[in-house]
Amino acid sequence: MIKDSEKYEAEDRAIKERIDTKNQFENYIYQMKNSVEDKQKLADKIDEADKSAILDAITDAQDWLNANMDAEKDDMEDKLKELQAVCDPVIQKVYQQQGGQGQADYDDDEDFNEDL
Repeated sequence: MIKDSEKYEAEDRAIKERIDTKNQFENYIYQMKNSVEDKQKLADKIDEADKSAILDAITDAQDWLNANMDAEKDDMEDKLKELQAVCDPVIQKVYQQQGGQGQADYDDDEDFNEDL
């Protein structure tokens, strides 16, 4: 009985980690989409080419996630890193161009930084 318990504990932990990773991926997608489309945030500060690149990457990530809802944790982490590789440099560039203004808001967003 104890062995069964240990077996199920490991399976439960793996499922929880996969779900947590999926939630993290979905949150990052939502936050980035919201940031680049909301005029109160970054929409007016990002040039159109960068905005288009981010939105295309977001669409690709959403499509992949929708088609792979049961993907493994490592696969989701890899896709999240691919999306971050497109989005993060653009966001950093915007803040550098503004001389760091607004950087505190970006850094203080606890949920956002958990995703990075």
